[in-house]
Amino acid sequence: MITQIINKVAFSRRLRQIKRYASHAAEIQQEQLDALVHRARRTAFGRQYGFSDAGFDYKRFSATVPLVTYDEIKPWIERMLQGEKNVLWPGLCKWFAKSSGTTSDKSKYIPVTDYALTHTHYRGGTDSAIIYLMLNPKSKMFEGKGLILGGSFANEKDLPHGIKCGDLSACLIQNVTPFVNYIRTPDKQTALMSEWEKKLPALVEHTKDVNVTSISGVPSWMMGVLKEVLRQKNANNITEVWPNLEVFFHGGIAFGPYRDQYEKLIPSAKMHYLETYNASEGFFGIQSSWDDKAMQLVIDNRIFYEFIPMDEFSDDTTSMKAIPLKDVEIGRNYAMVITTPGLWRYIIGDTVRFTQKDPYKFFITGRTKAFINAFGEELMVSNADEAIAMTCKSTGAEISDYTAAPTFASDNKKGHHSWIIEFAKAPSDLEAFANMLDQNLQKVNSDYEAKRYKGIFLDRLQLTSAPSGTFSAWLKKKKGKLGGQIKIPRLSNSRQYYEELIDIIDNK
Repeated sequence: MITQIINKVAFSRRLRQIKRYASHAAEIQQEQLDALVHRARRTAFGRQYGFSDAGFDYKRFSATVPLVTYDEIKPWIERMLQGEKNVLWPGLCKWFAKSSGTTSDKSKYIPVTDYALTHTHYRGGTDSAIIYLMLNPKSKMFEGKGLILGGSFANEKDLPHGIKCGDLSACLIQNVTPFVNYIRTPDKQTALMSEWEKKLPALVEHTKDVNVTSISGVPSWMMGVLKEVLRQKNANNITEVWPNLEVFFHGGIAFGPYRDQYEKLIPSAKMHYLETYNASEGFFGIQSSWDDKAMQLVIDNRIFYEFIPMDEFSDDTTSMKAIPLKDVEIGRNYAMVITTPGLWRYIIGDTVRFTQKDPYKFFITGRTKAFINAFGEELMVSNADEAIAMTCKSTGAEISDYTAAPTFASDNKKGHHSWIIEFAKAPSDLEAFANMLDQNLQKVNSDYEAKRYKGIFLDRLQLTSAPSGTFSAWLKKKKGKLGGQIKIPRLSNSRQYYEELIDIIDNK
């Protein structure tokens, strides 16, 4: 009853706005750009690029404001980190989402302005609940609490007083409204703990006896939480612990390789899985149908989108041209460019493929630099995730994490892909699993299939089974901590991550 009242009183107007996506996308997007430019007209960035000039439309915006990577916008962000006001956005930015990424630095610091918290991130979270209730009108989600798996703040000693860096989820939890705190678990102090080894048992202790009706987080890390809940409660499945659990809002990594494991852990007919696309830079998409796994692009939460065709993508940002949302083509692979309350024409590093317009729906296909194209095979993360899911389904295996890199030809040996997989449930025959994975990769990627044809250009992939805990050990060594917001690099043209993991395996 409570859920239906909240849905009707608080969410009905917003749902009507979301339904406008199907017929007013171009108009809505122009409104976002106009609002962003107008609000930032007196910032240092806005003054440099003439935001207050008359006639500053999209044509002038795209011709005047450069496309940028993190390294190129970094000097502006560093000024904000030192407490300077009115740089990329009006006022002082007190929050920065710290994340690893494909930059020259170990970490990126993404400004999370107060305006972005309200109009972008929190609105995206609310929209996820609204769309879920639209899809499941009999929901009782607000009769219980939501387990939100988040990260923590970093210990940054050189920042001015009042400025904090950490995982995006830490910024969100720190600033969330009292109402949301009432319907979420665990408490803020537990949620923001920094050491995963201490946080996991504390998190389980605070949630195992709560009426949890929804869970939110990255699938690989949430899996660890659920297994620890089962262990502490001595239960066979999560339904025995949380009988009213009905939805998992997941994101961060592809869900396909984990779906079977979750369905075994939560054998409930009323359980639902809804994918969201929430990043440090903004909230971009929500699955809006049970029958269609593509996500609907969120187009009115103060983000203006542009896209660069991946077949025209290069490391030289001055040589590339981006197009607005209205000009994208169905089925084409694009690098996504965003303008937000704090970032301008920023190449986020993710790649997407649209499946429809009116409303716009898409799949995340990978990263601009997280793919393997050492031999012309153009293997994307989406291909790898799909092939692994197919192979696990056929063999009964379950994975915890994986990564892959190329091994280049030498002497009389052809090149091949080298995989490391940490299994939650190992296959009975590792070689048979490797054979099937290779065959499934050929099924989902025609370029890989062509290079593998009769072994003329590429040999079959090679697979190393990693002992339990390998990827956690690598993360702790590489990133300095563990936690629900840290993600494994799935594919890379470089062998750096692969060799670091092999070194850990060899020394175990």
